[in-house]
Amino acid sequence: MSWLAWCAAASAADVKPGTYSGTLQGAAYRIDIPDHWNGSLVMLMHGYQPVGAPLKTPMEAADSTPVFLKKGYAVAQSQYASQGWAMADAIADNERLRQYFTHTYKQPAQTFAYGFSMGGLATAATIERYPKAYSGAMITCGLTVSTPDFLARGAVEPLVAFDALIPGVIPDLAAPDSPPAVDPDTIAKAVQAHPREAAVLAKRLEETTETLPTLALYYMALREIEKRAGGMPVDNRKTLYKGYGDDAGLNQKAHRYAGTPGAMAYVGKNVTLTGHIATPVVMQWNAFDPTIPARFHGAYPDQVQAAGNGKWLTVLPPSGDGHCNFTDEETATAFDTLVRKVAAH
Repeated sequence: MSWLAWCAAASAADVKPGTYSGTLQGAAYRIDIPDHWNGSLVMLMHGYQPVGAPLKTPMEAADSTPVFLKKGYAVAQSQYASQGWAMADAIADNERLRQYFTHTYKQPAQTFAYGFSMGGLATAATIERYPKAYSGAMITCGLTVSTPDFLARGAVEPLVAFDALIPGVIPDLAAPDSPPAVDPDTIAKAVQAHPREAAVLAKRLEETTETLPTLALYYMALREIEKRAGGMPVDNRKTLYKGYGDDAGLNQKAHRYAGTPGAMAYVGKNVTLTGHIATPVVMQWNAFDPTIPARFHGAYPDQVQAAGNGKWLTVLPPSGDGHCNFTDEETATAFDTLVRKVAAH
């Protein structure tokens, strides 16, 4: 143990262990400080929560929290001031909580960012915006794609393609009177009734016919973002969709939407990644993730490489199937990798 690390661990002994909770500017938070705290902190950023999902008070810890506590790290996590695509709140609330921890308890020897699913996008944006605040970051099962790209390629394209190949299931994506959600069972029945078209969609979207009902999640997220942004955030009037077999036929049938300028600007701000990182980052996905398919996994690594920052990035081999389906041991191993990378730099 280095002299600085020893000093941090020694002074951390003055901080009383326990669980602390409260609210900061409308965002509930939870702080866990373990016995024998090592003086370092993990800022944990959770994934997408549908608007209206029930919340418990005090805030519950994310499932992965004990992994870090057992290693001696304190963990701080914000509930965010809003649900849904709460990127602006997630980034601001996390930073506010980090500063609160520092002022209320002590300056950590090292601070790590960890996010999963949508929290992975917030984590990537956080380390880009606050590079000096973090020693390193870990992202698992992350949707690390800029919001405009996610909406265009992850929500609107598959929904438009589904509607073109299997019409009558997906409502108008921009109409004010369209419902906020679609029943996944309705999509599942349509998939079963149109196996040939469903197979084309599954191949192009890197899913299976069984997982296509997750398009209901994309639809819900898009509608919630439209409400938050004040209009349609994607303009596909000149987009040519490819990889669906009869592309000419599909593009002729595809519903076209005019983007609302203010909404498009909003999603660009919340949030667009740059790939400019200056601290070690470790990323990992499940081998088959029906919620965040493999077509998204390489987006941020490619962006980091293009920005000339590949030396900071480690992408671990994929493991298992499902969304964020990692064991505690896998999470611990990924974090150990990050800690070693930080020490090496």
